[in-house]
Amino acid sequence: MGDSKVIDNSVAEADAGFQLMQRYFAAHLRAPAEVAAPAGIEDRRMGIYRDLIYNNIESFISGGFPVLRSIIADDAWHGMVRDFVQRHCSHSPYFLQISEEFLQYLQNERAQSTASGQDVPFLLELAHYEWVELALDVSPEQFPDDVREDIAPDEMLELAPIVSPLAWSLSYHYPVHQIGPAFQPTEPGSEPTCLVVYRNREDDVGFMEANPATLHLLQLIEQAQASESQSTRQLLLQLAQDMQHPEPEQLLGFGLELVQKLYRLDIIAGFRAP
Repeated sequence: MGDSKVIDNSVAEADAGFQLMQRYFAAHLRAPAEVAAPAGIEDRRMGIYRDLIYNNIESFISGGFPVLRSIIADDAWHGMVRDFVQRHCSHSPYFLQISEEFLQYLQNERAQSTASGQDVPFLLELAHYEWVELALDVSPEQFPDDVREDIAPDEMLELAPIVSPLAWSLSYHYPVHQIGPAFQPTEPGSEPTCLVVYRNREDDVGFMEANPATLHLLQLIEQAQASESQSTRQLLLQLAQDMQHPEPEQLLGFGLELVQKLYRLDIIAGFRAP
């Protein structure tokens, strides 16, 4: 019995020692300039792991945020990615979700970095816009199969439109869809930048420039979907009322043209009887 306790203690000590080694190993890989490598491991071998971890993570982030990468100088970019690797505690083990983890780092932890004062003013909005494109590209959401798709324009006013789950309405202070190496605004726009980013039935991701009225209409449609369905006519008249439009009936014509466009782009997935 005594020998058994000695063996159990030895196993527990070995496990504790191995876990401690793992923590030192991981801490060094996250911050090699600040945390020494565990003793007894050849630096050449540690270098392989250091390069493998960083290069894989950096590659996925660069691929997920190509515009952001193109406008940030190399030193600043690698400093940002290394700060992410060191500082951020990821909640997903999947490489496909590294972009979302990087966005969370920018939103929640980047301000703690001494280098954050050099960041472009539109950093968060551009990163969010690029992440949305990737998120929609890999989203498991599907178009509803209980909607009518073969709708003639003159039928649309009396049927209830259904917004695609693969269409996201967005509003930014900066014109994020125009930003690139040749255009980097230093001040927010005088009006909000309204966009609808969507994935169509061919699985192509695109965007549509919109305005607050379009985003409000899509919001009204989604609210109606969640409660009591309303026809396109009812929704457009509600939009006119919310906008305090002087001639609601006149808005029906313009509104129907907008609904038809949203339908052609698969932003509206189809129609149901109200």
